Amino acid sequence: VQFVESGGGLVQPGGSLRLSCAASGFTFSMFIMRWYRQAPGKEREWVAQISSTGEATDYADSVKGRFTISRDNAKNTLYLQMNSLKPEDTAVYYCRRTFGSWGQGTQVAVSS
Repeated sequence: VQFVESGGGLVQPGGSLRLSCAASGFTFSMFIMRWYRQAPGKEREWVAQISSTGEATDYADSVKGRFTISRDNAKNTLYLQMNSLKPEDTAVYYCRRTFGSWGQGTQVAVSS
């Protein structure tokens, strides 16, 4: 099982980024997928979840209305569209199933 996150970077407050997660080593279309993040000095936290078909999504209150999780099962890829970014969104972002291994993450920094 492998996850490769990409798309992070430095962005100004109010800006947008789109993260991608390429998954391999399992049947991607059969599993609920999640995005997590870990800010400096803080524990890793759940950010968003999407059902195996993509029909159902759920978000942490801190990102609701600003972030959108989606997936392309034909490409074994998970996405996170992040809009109206705030400095407190600065973190390393990870994708994962509801269990198991982690990828290396992608760094998001929101700063002016």
